[in-house]
Amino acid sequence: MKTIALEEHFVIPELVGYGASTGATQPPAAWQHMVNLLSDFLEHRIPTMDQGGLDMQVLSLNSPGIQAETDTQRAIHNAKLVNDFLKSLIEQHPTRFAGWAALPLQDPGAAADELERAVRDFGFCGANINGHCLGKYLDHPDFDVVWERAAALDVPIYLHPAPAPDVPHVFRGHEELLGPIWGWGVDTGTQALRLIFSKVFDRHPTAKLILGHMGELLPFSLWRLDSRWERDTHNGIELDLGRPSEYVRRNIYITTSGVASAQPLLAALLAMGSDHILLGTDYPFEDVRMMIDFLKNAPISMIDRSKIAHQNAEKILRIPA
Repeated sequence: MKTIALEEHFVIPELVGYGASTGATQPPAAWQHMVNLLSDFLEHRIPTMDQGGLDMQVLSLNSPGIQAETDTQRAIHNAKLVNDFLKSLIEQHPTRFAGWAALPLQDPGAAADELERAVRDFGFCGANINGHCLGKYLDHPDFDVVWERAAALDVPIYLHPAPAPDVPHVFRGHEELLGPIWGWGVDTGTQALRLIFSKVFDRHPTAKLILGHMGELLPFSLWRLDSRWERDTHNGIELDLGRPSEYVRRNIYITTSGVASAQPLLAALLAMGSDHILLGTDYPFEDVRMMIDFLKNAPISMIDRSKIAHQNAEKILRIPA
C-alpha cells in the first residue's frame, strides 16, 4: 500500500528557538530528543519511514514556527530561509519528501506572495500555519488576501495547533489540559468554526482547509452544530450554504495524524466521507509504524483505505501518482 503522510514535522537550527512554547509541554530531556529528530532527515527519518512503511512525508515547520516571530521583517526573512531550505531538501529526495510553505502572516501581503513563490516556483503543496499569528486568527479580515491567493492557486492551508495566545479560565488550575492532550484540539477546531462563521468560505468557496488529529473534534459535532444553528439566533449571521456542516464537508479535509484508533476513524468516515480524509503520522511525536499499521488494519474497505493512504493526497496536493 502506497502511503503519503501530511503532518510530518521538521526544524532547522536557526529556528529551533521558535519551539520553546511547544517544548514546554514536555520534560526537557524528551523535548531535546524531539528536537534532534526534527532536525534530522537522513540518519533517522528516512530509515524510520522505511521500517514503518511510509513512502512520502509532506514536511512542515514545527509549531509554532514563523507565527511566533514578533518582528515582521525577520518573519519574512525566516519564512524565505526555511522554504528555500525545504526546496533544496526536496530536490535531493523528490520521491520521499514534499513540502508545506511557512508563511510570514505578520505581513499578510508578503505571506500571500511567499505562498505563490513556494507553490509556483518550488512546487510546494500549499501552506502550513501553526495556530494564530501573535493572537490574530485566520478569520481576521487582514488574512483575506492569503485565502484569496490560496484559492487562486488551488492549494490547501493546513491548520496545525499551537499554544493559545491566552489561557481561558476553564483551564486555569488544570494546566495539564493545555497543549496536545486537549486544549490544542479545542482551539484549532474553534478556529475552523470561526472561518465558517466569518464567511471566509462564502467569499472563497473553493478554498481548502486541512485539519489534523482526525478533524480536531469537528466530525463528531456536525449534527449538534446544525441543530443548534437552525434554532438559535447565531448573532445575526447567515451562511450562504445554510448549515455549518455543509462547509465542513465541502471546504475542510482532515488527517489521521496522532490518532490510531478505529472508532474516531469510522465516525469521521460516516461524517465526512473518505474523499475528505488523508493520512498523517505526526512524526516524530507519534510512532510511524504504529500509525501505518493502524491504517492497514482498520476495519474499512480497500477503496477507502487507498484514498486515505495516498489517492486523496495525490489529487488534492497534486503529488504525482
